Amino acid sequence: MNKAVRKFVLSAEGAIFVLLTVLLSVINIVNFAMAGDDADHVTQRIEEQQGMFHSNTKPPEPRKNNRFRFEGFGNMGPDSPEMDDSLRYFTISFDKDNNADTVVFKMSAISEDEAVSWAESLLSYQTGWTHVNYRYRVYESDDKTFVTVIDQGRELLASYRILVISVSGGVILLLLSLVILIVTGRRIFRPIEESDRKQKQFISNVEQEFSVPLTVINANTELIERKYGPDETTNTINKQVRRMTATVRDMSDLAVFEEKDKNISTIRLSDMLSRVIDNRIAEFEKKNVNLTCEIDEDISLEGDDNRMKRALIEIADNAVKFASKEALFSLHKHKNRIILIQENDTDLKDGSCDQVFDRFTMLENSKGTDGIGLGLSYVKQTVLAHNGRVSARVVKGRFILQIAL
Repeated sequence: MNKAVRKFVLSAEGAIFVLLTVLLSVINIVNFAMAGDDADHVTQRIEEQQGMFHSNTKPPEPRKNNRFRFEGFGNMGPDSPEMDDSLRYFTISFDKDNNADTVVFKMSAISEDEAVSWAESLLSYQTGWTHVNYRYRVYESDDKTFVTVIDQGRELLASYRILVISVSGGVILLLLSLVILIVTGRRIFRPIEESDRKQKQFISNVEQEFSVPLTVINANTELIERKYGPDETTNTINKQVRRMTATVRDMSDLAVFEEKDKNISTIRLSDMLSRVIDNRIAEFEKKNVNLTCEIDEDISLEGDDNRMKRALIEIADNAVKFASKEALFSLHKHKNRIILIQENDTDLKDGSCDQVFDRFTMLENSKGTDGIGLGLSYVKQTVLAHNGRVSARVVKGRFILQIAL
């Protein structure tokens, strides 16, 4: 699986994971909240009946916007008439001296003495869950404090089953979606991969077709210069041959970029960028460009020294080519990230210019300049190979290229 397919699959799978997590979380949170509200409905009835539960009494009105009722299906859940026999609970009352008295004890899991101790431990609370599956309510009546605890194990069992089923189903769905995305991604990117393969093959063919004629022209020009001496014609031929050779080299380097192994070493980025800029100061001065450099010292990273140097050269050459009044180079660290910014004035419209990193793409202000749109494409490939990010935009008449490594 190539990088494009892998990135597509991981991004889509991540989005599906987030959506499933949110959906299943909401479903289970609401489900358990409704179970708790049903339990509170029962304890509320017990409170109104002085600690005892009788299903034949009128149930209290549910709190607004807090319970779902399924009208037309009869009395279900806490309003079922079978609750008299099925409800497992106890109510313990306490007088002002904290003397306990059992009002009701319908519980099999514990003894009556344990129920009294349990209720006593809940006196400082109002309502909530205790011992995982038990709901309690503390209330006062006739100068006494009552503690009611009801067993909701059977009612919560359905909620726990939904939780297990939903999580298991979510995992299965994630695995299925991963398989589908891999198959779909390969089909989607197959035409793109084929187009990329053809483009690389075309570039390779161009390199082969151009290399021999350029070599012959260069050799014949040297023979002419040896015999008759250099003149304006041979100088022009040599200049154009060097230009075409550099273009062919750029195309070749970019075409085989992904196939090359990186030679990892410690890159002294601050020193490297300073040297690249120093070698072009004369060119900036020749164009009367105000050059500003803000380069922090001792910034280094692990990477391919040759590729990074070539990328910095492309960035600097791009600034020399397009800056007319001002150019800025900034290199610093921010939150453990190396940030490289190159700015220059431009007449382009404000907005994103990320298309400048595409192969053979040149912006509107490139007319009349040398190049075929491969320099910044090489920069992008180098940055990505070093696990970085690169972007380009125009803001208020300034072209801003930013790299984060």
